Amino acid sequence: MSMIPISQRLHPLSVAPMMDRTDRHFRYFMRQITRRTLLYTEMVTAQAIFYGDRNKLLGFDPAEKPLALQIGGDDPQRLAMGARIAEEMGYDEVNLNVGCPSNRVQSGNFGACLMGQPDLVADCVAAMASAVQIPVTVKHRIGIDECDRYEDMLNFVTTVTAAGCQRFTVHARKAWLQGLSPKDNRNIPPLRYDDVYRLKQEHPHLWIEINGGIKTLDQALTHLQQVDAVMIGRAAYDTPYIFAMADPDIYAVDAVPTRHQVVHAMLPYIARWTEQGTKLHSITRHMLQLFHGQPGSRMWKRHLTENSCQPGAGIDVVKAALAHVSEAMSKNTYTTLPLSM
Repeated sequence: MSMIPISQRLHPLSVAPMMDRTDRHFRYFMRQITRRTLLYTEMVTAQAIFYGDRNKLLGFDPAEKPLALQIGGDDPQRLAMGARIAEEMGYDEVNLNVGCPSNRVQSGNFGACLMGQPDLVADCVAAMASAVQIPVTVKHRIGIDECDRYEDMLNFVTTVTAAGCQRFTVHARKAWLQGLSPKDNRNIPPLRYDDVYRLKQEHPHLWIEINGGIKTLDQALTHLQQVDAVMIGRAAYDTPYIFAMADPDIYAVDAVPTRHQVVHAMLPYIARWTEQGTKLHSITRHMLQLFHGQPGSRMWKRHLTENSCQPGAGIDVVKAALAHVSEAMSKNTYTTLPLSM
């Protein structure tokens, strides 16, 4: 299978949309680690966009781009409206959620249950695509319940492709709509990467991104030999600094920021938001794992956790937490120096 070089592909790496994770503060933080990786919002329902505070739901800092809005729903016209608003606000793409298996999402007839209604998904995609110039993409599973053969997934993709979608993000696990929690649905059904590879091999004209169980940049690079792009989810939150090498290793550009540089780059942003009344914890909760596996990581997390919720907490708390890290690193360097001869 002939594929263009990774560094020349459109968005070969992305951070998955995650509820209560990928808000604007997390995205700004991630942008200090990687400049090129595609970022996603949390899923926002079309109904919420229609009735809610759009700036609160959809607002973002230009520094967060490239940025995609993930939208949920099953009403073609309302989804088209949401796509138009996303385009007007400057999003780079809009993605339809056909992968979330939670009961709350199912009750609204969207998410993974829509895999059983490919014609409806096609209608939704067609309405969205006709309303905007930015890409309309779909994130889905390899199957649901007993409808999980490769042929079932292919029928879904073929139907939606005919409606104008050319880009699919495939979570390489099936979803059980009953009996498993969303967390269990991310872990228990076995990964079937070969089905996603086969989809790309048999339909090279489609842009196929793989998702599910990918925890390192090395694993991502391996998948990129078979598909167009890789989406990383929980590992992006639990070990965010793995993305520091994404720009040079995947995009072949830019220097690698140190963890300390990432923190210092966040300080003006933190000052601006806390001065406007935002709780420090709303920002620093996303930064807790920055020093994962490094000396001082425990003190970093402890200091931020214990002090970020205090009234008036601001950048001084972050600076003090960073000082704990620096002290631990200097001690670790000292204790590991070779003995003088």
